[in-house]
Amino acid sequence: MELRPCGRSDLKLSVLGVGCWEFGGSDYWGPQSQAQADAVVRRALDLGVNYFDTAESYNDGRSEETLGRAIRGLARDRIIIGTKVSPANAAPAALAEHCEASRRRLNTDYIDLYMVHWPITPRNVEGPCPSAADAFATLLALQKQGKVRHVGVSNFGGARVEEALAAGATLAANQLCYSLLARAIECEILPHCRRRGIGVMAYLALAQGLLTGKYRAIEEVPPLHRRTRHFDGRRPGTLCRHGGPGAEEELNAALAAIRAIGRECGMTVSDLALQWAIATPGITCALAGCRTVDRIEANAKAAATPLAPEIVERLGAATDALKAKLGPSFDYWQSPENDRTM
Repeated sequence: MELRPCGRSDLKLSVLGVGCWEFGGSDYWGPQSQAQADAVVRRALDLGVNYFDTAESYNDGRSEETLGRAIRGLARDRIIIGTKVSPANAAPAALAEHCEASRRRLNTDYIDLYMVHWPITPRNVEGPCPSAADAFATLLALQKQGKVRHVGVSNFGGARVEEALAAGATLAANQLCYSLLARAIECEILPHCRRRGIGVMAYLALAQGLLTGKYRAIEEVPPLHRRTRHFDGRRPGTLCRHGGPGAEEELNAALAAIRAIGRECGMTVSDLALQWAIATPGITCALAGCRTVDRIEANAKAAATPLAPEIVERLGAATDALKAKLGPSFDYWQSPENDRTM
């Protein structure tokens, strides 16, 4: 498994990371047992995967707890853990408390990569909004105390990245939504992070199952997962917040083209999607959720196999129309005018 430096930091992440949002189970994902998570973590490490990603908000802390149990008895220096604090908890006293709570749930003395989950702005915080400068000063203090090895962010646009840097933070990573079906970061923030020496982790690299071949039609996607601007937000009973017409025609065309390329190449859609994301310049690590050992084995095999440049180009061309339809906003859950990354 290839390891890549995360920006200018000394973190070296496997090009495939395990997204742990499903750990602990939830109404969103369904149940997942501790035994399943244990098996996935151990097999991932055997295959050379070293990065495991979670957040305090995932399943009300159960994701962190489950990952913490899964790493008990394992060599801690083989494991890189990233977790995220919600912007509402970014005031200095609260931030210190929430870092302690995450460390306790994760069963670890230190967090390798501690990220602010969304920009610290009134759009992302109900009630009084903490000061971003104070938040990053607190993160630096936690870093000096050895409780946090590296500081990062998630879903931060260029202006918010600059705000963090101006506060004195050295950002190892910016975790961003990126896949064949979600390419908006290519427009501005991915090049911005590359110029600033900040690693980029691609989350939802398999688009919550859309890029696994699991669903043959939009109607098969669970309603809870039909929340992004890919889907028509005007459907009766929709759970979408964006309220727009979506891009279902372009989405269907893109998926059909990807499947056709896969058939021609003798490859699965998920293999194509992971290899394509990993091949993108500036991407340090692509995150994919795994519920079973079979899935982590398949993902790891794909991540270890480079994708031919001509296939990279064909996949890009196959999804260009969807990229254009969705536009440069990489907050796929809101309308562009309500973009939370800015």
